[in-house]
This record gives sequence, C-alpha cells and structure tokens, in this order.
Amino acid sequence: MRDSQSFDDFYLASVRRVTSYVHAWTGNLADAEDIVQEAFAKAWQHWGKVGGYADPEGWVRTVAFRHRVSVWRKATTRLTAHRLHGPPGDEPEVSPDYVAIIAALRKIPEAERRAIVLHHIVGLTVEDVAAETGVAQGTVKARLHRGRHRLSGHLTIDDPVGRSQESIRKEMHGHE
Repeated sequence: MRDSQSFDDFYLASVRRVTSYVHAWTGNLADAEDIVQEAFAKAWQHWGKVGGYADPEGWVRTVAFRHRVSVWRKATTRLTAHRLHGPPGDEPEVSPDYVAIIAALRKIPEAERRAIVLHHIVGLTVEDVAAETGVAQGTVKARLHRGRHRLSGHLTIDDPVGRSQESIRKEMHGHE
C-alpha cells in the first residue's frame, strides 16, 4: 500500500532540486518540467519500494535521466530518418466518398460494422473474420449481408448521367 503523505512530503521537499538539475542538464525548463513529472509519476507508482530506498531522490534523478535519454534517442532516430528519407509525405487527401462511407458505417450496429471493415476494408476472409471476432462463419455472413443492406440505405450513388440508383445497382451486379 502506498503512503501518500510520505510521498507528498518527499515530493514537496525534492521537486525543485530535481527540476533544477534536469533544467540545467537539458537547458529547457518546459522539457525539464515534463521529464520531472514523468519521473515523479514513476516514483509514485513504485512508492512502496522507492520510499524505502536510502536515496529516493537519487532514484528519481536516475529515472529522469533515463527518460530524457530515451526521448533524445527517439528524436535522433526521427532526425536520422528525416535526413535519409526526407520529410514524411503529405497525408493523402480524404475523398468525399471515404468520408461518406465512414459516416454510414457509424450508423450501423457495431457487430455488422466490424464484420464489414474486417472483410471489405482489411481484406480478411469470412473464415478469418469469424476467427478474429469469435463467432461462426454463418454469423459473419449474416452480419455482412445485413450490414451491406443497412449501408445501402445510408449511401447514395452520384451519377453524372442521371441514371437512377436502381439502374446503377443492376448494372453493377450484371442484372440489366
């Protein structure tokens, strides 16, 4: 069990010293405050053990140091990748059709939505969808059927030629 009063006392007695140490090391007060916050959060999580150490403040400083090194390594890796490969490409533009599909998917029941996404977007087989969702293949097929039917009620087909949705559906399914 954690002793919150002893942790609070420890925190109040040491946070300024640890922050000063990390600030002097990093040269940036905002970064130092973030790092110290992370270190004290870890100290709180392990206070039952850390509180019994001869130098809990030293433990916090070590955690702060390691956290800063980890952040620094990640930044260095990103910088190296940037130098080797250039800046990340622009995010692909989201088409109006994609937005409409996502909006329609939100309107159908979760089980049907999950089956449709796994099967039609991720590309899993009915068997794989069944295994991932923990239901029978027949259930997946039923969810796909019901989901597609519900989706069709929420989506419209824009056709510049002016054909009806029914004639377009028939054409798409070869029933003209």
